[in-house]
Amino acid sequence: MIKRKRTSISNGFLLAITAAVLWGVSGTFGQFLFQKRDINPEWLVTVRLLFSGAILLLIASTNNPKELWRIWKVKKDAWQLLSFSLFGMLAVQYTYFAAIKHSNAATATVLQYVGPVLIAVYIAIQKEKWPRNTEILAIFLAITGTFLLVTHGSFRSLSISNWALFWGIASAVALAFYSLQPMGLLSRYPATIVIGWSMLIGGVFLSSIHAPWIVRGQWDIYTYLSTAFIILLATLVAFYAYLTAVKIIGAQKASLLASAEPLSATILSVVWLQVPFTAMDWIGSCLIVATIFLLASTKEVKAKNLEPQNSI
Repeated sequence: MIKRKRTSISNGFLLAITAAVLWGVSGTFGQFLFQKRDINPEWLVTVRLLFSGAILLLIASTNNPKELWRIWKVKKDAWQLLSFSLFGMLAVQYTYFAAIKHSNAATATVLQYVGPVLIAVYIAIQKEKWPRNTEILAIFLAITGTFLLVTHGSFRSLSISNWALFWGIASAVALAFYSLQPMGLLSRYPATIVIGWSMLIGGVFLSSIHAPWIVRGQWDIYTYLSTAFIILLATLVAFYAYLTAVKIIGAQKASLLASAEPLSATILSVVWLQVPFTAMDWIGSCLIVATIFLLASTKEVKAKNLEPQNSI
């Protein structure tokens, strides 16, 4: 029994890391498509959301067809879903790939990981409670890491373009909204339905700006494989892997292991696409990723404090 439990936990860790690596690799593949094959980010995000959303809803309808339309019968939930679809799902996808286009996968992924710090700040303000020491340290590390990453330590100039910085910070804000806004929906409806509908709605909305049938760029076997990887493996497989991992080892440990995403994106960008990454870039990236561990330890302490104590 104990051996089976250990195997299950090991599988949970493996699934969480697999999801993180798939997400990181997808960012590098996105950079390849934008900078080497002249693929439009709007087109890629549109197609990714439409295909993935449709497939997720198809799976959800097969498993529990009655649940598929229930979310639309509650007016408040329907509006919340629309809000999440546009300002959460669509925003987090588009800002991330826009940041990649204007910089690289490594920088864009690391900047997006400022998001958890923004969440900590928002919760502290909402609860009108001064952040814990570890949260204050995480905020300081995030600011310092971002400064080193975008300026290389110089106050006079940016090491990345203004657009790269804008979209990178925008992706962090979008990630914070994406993480906080749908909590109520996810407690009332299956995750596949919430995520599936939000992807489909986001894709339909973006289609009005960039039609998915208008395709440009240089298409060869590498373009097709990279696009398929981003749409299928990095979205559907990664989503299910991470969701399963959360069920096995909990959201706390799963989110901690997700920090493998910027690491995989950075390594692949440097090795495959020959992206120059200086010592300042590495230091800044490490400081930002370190905030995930600090915030995770804070959540763990809070969880333990909430556990009932046995009186002896």
